[in-house]
Amino acid sequence: MAGSSFGCIFRVTTWGESHGPALGAVVDGCPAGLPLSPADFRPLMERRRPNAGPMSTMRKEADEVEILSGVFEGKTTGTPVSLLIRNTDQHSADYGPIAHIFRPGHADFGFAAKYGIRDYRGGGRSSGRETAGRVAAAAIAEKILARVGVTFKTKVVSVGGRPTAEAEEAVAAARAAGDSLGSVVECVIRGVPAGIGEPVFDKLDARLGGALFSIGAVKAVEIGDGVQAASSSGSENNDPFRIRDGRTVTAANHAGGILGGISDGADILIRVSFKPTPSISLMQQTVTDGGDETQVRIRGRHDPVIGPRAAVVVEAMAALTLTDEMMINQSARMDAFEAFYRRPDH
Repeated sequence: MAGSSFGCIFRVTTWGESHGPALGAVVDGCPAGLPLSPADFRPLMERRRPNAGPMSTMRKEADEVEILSGVFEGKTTGTPVSLLIRNTDQHSADYGPIAHIFRPGHADFGFAAKYGIRDYRGGGRSSGRETAGRVAAAAIAEKILARVGVTFKTKVVSVGGRPTAEAEEAVAAARAAGDSLGSVVECVIRGVPAGIGEPVFDKLDARLGGALFSIGAVKAVEIGDGVQAASSSGSENNDPFRIRDGRTVTAANHAGGILGGISDGADILIRVSFKPTPSISLMQQTVTDGGDETQVRIRGRHDPVIGPRAAVVVEAMAALTLTDEMMINQSARMDAFEAFYRRPDH
C-alpha cells in the first residue's frame, strides 16, 4: 500500500489496522535535543479519545504511547522516533455480519475494488482509528512549534448546520433515530511567521488542504473567507496592509493568513467540513461482495457526529504540515544558510 507517509523533511509514516494488535507512527526528521517523554503525548491523545458526552460513544481506548526508538535520556537523538499504540478494546465480532457486505458511505467497496481484499473489522486502514498514529506524531510537531511561538486553537463550530451550542437536542434526536449529523471544525493557528510556503505547486494552503483532505470523512476545506470569497468584491475581500510596531500586518484577514501560497503573518484560519458518520443503525440499501443486492443495518459503537473527536486530528495534520514547511523554509535564503554555517574565521 502506497501513501502512508506524509512530509518532506519532517516525515511521518503511520502503520497498523483498527483491529490489529497495535498501530502507530514513525517520525523521521525530528531534530536532536528535543525533550520528549510518554507524558508529552497524553494531552492530544486524551482529546482524541471517546467519552460519554452527547456527541460520542463511550469506548475504553487507553491510547498510551510507547516510545520505541529515537529518544535517549529524555531527549530526541535525531534518529527516527518510533511510536506504538496498543489496541485494547476491539469488538471484532460486531463486524461478522457485514463481512461480505459493502457499507454505504464507507470505503469498503473502493478498498475491495483496488486491492481485491479488505479487512472488514472496522475498515482496517480506512478506519478512523488510523488517526491515532497521526495525533501521536503531531504531539512532537506541536512541541517543536511551541518552541518558536506557534499555537493552535481548534473547536467544533457547527453540527448539523447549527452552531455547536444549539446542537445538543439535534444530536440527541439523530441518535435516537439511529441517524447521524455532519459537522464543521475550525482551527486557528497563531504565531506563524510571514514567508512560509511556496508560490507554485507547494503553496501552503495547497499542502494544508491535501493534509486535511487525507482525514477520513472530510468533504470540504476552507481557508479564510473560503467559499464566501466567491460572492464578494475585490474591495471587500482584499486585506489592507498597515505598519504596526515597525511590522507589516494586515488590517483584516479575509485571506486566512495565506496569500499567493505563502503565509503573511496573520492568523491562519481553517474550517474543515465532515460528512455525517456513515455508520448508522437505519436500514440501508447495499450490495454484497458477491454481487447481490441486500439491505444492512449497522450495529456496534459509533459516534453520532465525527467533528468532536476529529477536531484534534485537524489540528494534528495542520501541525505536521507547518513543522515540515518551516523546516523546508530554512533553505529559502542564502543569508540564513550563511548565518548557520559560516565559520568565525570567514
